[in-house]
Amino acid sequence: MPKATPADIAAVLPDPVTTTAVTLEKPIKRGESEIASVTVRRPVSGELRGLSMLDLMRLEMDAVQKVLPRITMPTLTAFEVSQLDPADTAQFAMAIADFFLTKAQRAASLTA
Repeated sequence: MPKATPADIAAVLPDPVTTTAVTLEKPIKRGESEIASVTVRRPVSGELRGLSMLDLMRLEMDAVQKVLPRITMPTLTAFEVSQLDPADTAQFAMAIADFFLTKAQRAASLTA
C-alpha cells in the first residue's frame, strides 16, 4: 500500500480547529463561583488587531495575555489572565498557536 502524502491526509481532515477547551490546573474564582474550564475560540482578524501574529505563534506572554480576553468563553478579564497559573497560560498559548496551522500543516505533522 502506498504511503499517504500530506496532501492525501489534508483532503480528509476536518476544517481547521475553531475551538479548544482548556481544563485549568488552577480554577479561577469569580465571586462565589469557580471557572474550571474555558473554551478558546479561533480569533478572526479583527481580534488580532494591535498584536503580532509571530509573537502569538512564538507563544509570547504579552501577546497571549492581550488576546485571551478577546477569544475566551466565558470571557476572562485582563486581571484574571494575568493571575493564571503558568501551566494554564501555556495550555492557552498552545491552543492559540494551533489556530494558525493550516490543514496541510497539520497533515504534515501527522506524517512526520
